[in-house]
Amino acid sequence: MIRLSSSFVRTLREDPADAEVASHKLLVRAGYVRRSAPGVYTWLPLGLKVLRKVEAIVRQEQEAIGGQELVFSALQPREPYETTGRWEDYGPTVFRLQDRRQGDYLLAPTHEEMFTLTVKDLYNSYKDLPVMLYQVQTKFRDEARPRAGLLRTREFVMKDAYSFDIDDAGLDASYEKQRGAYQRTFERLGLPTVICRADAGAMGGSRSEEFLHPTAVGEDTFVVSDGGYAANVEAVTTIAPPALDDAAIAALPAMHVEDTPGASTIAALTDFSNRAFPGKGPIAASGEWTRYEMLKHLVYLLTYPDGSTEPLVIALPGDREIDDKRLETAVAPAVATPFTEADFTKHPVLKKGYIGPDGLGTESDSAIRYVVDPRVVPGTSWVAGAGEKDKHVYDLVFGRDFHADGTIEAAAVHDGDPAPDGSGPMRLTRGMEMGHIFQLGRKYAEALDLKVLDVNGKTVVVTMGSYGIGVTRAVAAIAELHHDDKGLVWPRQIAPADVHIMATGKGQEIFDEAERIGTELEARGLEVLYDDRPKVSPGVKFKDAELLGVPTSVVVGKGLATGVVEVRDRARGTLEEVSPADVVEAVVAEVRGA
Repeated sequence: MIRLSSSFVRTLREDPADAEVASHKLLVRAGYVRRSAPGVYTWLPLGLKVLRKVEAIVRQEQEAIGGQELVFSALQPREPYETTGRWEDYGPTVFRLQDRRQGDYLLAPTHEEMFTLTVKDLYNSYKDLPVMLYQVQTKFRDEARPRAGLLRTREFVMKDAYSFDIDDAGLDASYEKQRGAYQRTFERLGLPTVICRADAGAMGGSRSEEFLHPTAVGEDTFVVSDGGYAANVEAVTTIAPPALDDAAIAALPAMHVEDTPGASTIAALTDFSNRAFPGKGPIAASGEWTRYEMLKHLVYLLTYPDGSTEPLVIALPGDREIDDKRLETAVAPAVATPFTEADFTKHPVLKKGYIGPDGLGTESDSAIRYVVDPRVVPGTSWVAGAGEKDKHVYDLVFGRDFHADGTIEAAAVHDGDPAPDGSGPMRLTRGMEMGHIFQLGRKYAEALDLKVLDVNGKTVVVTMGSYGIGVTRAVAAIAELHHDDKGLVWPRQIAPADVHIMATGKGQEIFDEAERIGTELEARGLEVLYDDRPKVSPGVKFKDAELLGVPTSVVVGKGLATGVVEVRDRARGTLEEVSPADVVEAVVAEVRGA
């Protein structure tokens, strides 16, 4: 029995100054966690009970599909990560350190390399496969901006699992097992999720899906359509207009340079075009010019993990902005930062405010890489900078007048954009990533030489899958979803206790009866939190009970004199008076759903 009089629990009446979201405020105020550094938290006794229950559900579902648990050290040597290229690819997000002999180590953000090497060390035949291994372990990532309490931290608990199969068919089967396990896990945790197509990023591999929990405080943006399409915005592909053939392109009007005084922005250029060339725009009915036709050029400096840099010019329709996360995904492992005035000075071919495609591209004298949005296809006509102040080029046709080094998916996705699968217009929604599953394929197995003998005695490369769940993030997400203005309202399956007993009076008989009820409930297999503090007022005990969020509470107080105690339900806000003789059975039935 957890007795509050001697437990390491202190509740707070005021929100912590650095708290941004409800889960952060309530977990700290209720004494579940304490901040020890930016993005680093200490789990206090009650919080640890909740964390362990989330871990237990995750473990149960992993074991149910044949997963076997092991655990690696968080401290990892440099060499395996260098072999796969991730020592550099991870960039500044990894905590690196040296031992006293100047050996390089990192605090692992994930453990693909170690799982792969362990299977390589122990298995050598198709008869050993398939195998599914997992761990629940602390990970480390040097987040530039840790925020929102446990939602984005530098140290966190994650479940990561890996499947090892002899062929792609085996990988497909393992992937589907994990996909189903994830659906059951989040259902049991009381966390609604949407399964979204995702970009594999630095993990590599082919198929990749995220389990996103819809919430206004989420950092991810995803899209859904009425026809069933769902994807993280980083994974959305643009539907391009049809390209024209050479004959159709040749029939288009020739490009021409026009004076455009003061039109150094997309808005100004659009207004100027409608004033200077009324009725000449592409809108059939009105001849209006829109921002879409004004080809916007944005310039970034790419910095690679090895420290090298190069400029990148991106062209996109003028009604679009760059989505930072889509850009980050598109250029990874490089980091993109907008050009500064000093950068423009170093590259005089780029006339700020009047940049056009002339002189750009890796085959040009400038050798500045030039990429375009997928909507820029052969035969599309644009208005773009002419490379000098107050001049723009009209009727500039892609595929005839200019070309690019490639395309890039970096433009923001808008509400109403068509879904790539033709299932209708997309809607933007905020969400929080709770889990991510990947078909890694043979990337890590090839890099680390994980091979086995197949049924014919031939050596084949093993194919792998990777499956992660953010365990500490799940605790925060559940708290974010399950609370009210008084405090936390834990789902029963992860609450720190089954029942919260309060002795709210001064007579010894009240404390004796509360003790009896708690002892009998514990004997029936329930976890009991008992507020036995002798000199704390009933009002304070009630407020603490509401803050702590245990789903069922029993109040033993002045009603005992008339033969009743109160049974309260935190989620429903109900109160029932029960005789002391019947309260144990009533609570057991409530907890066990009888």
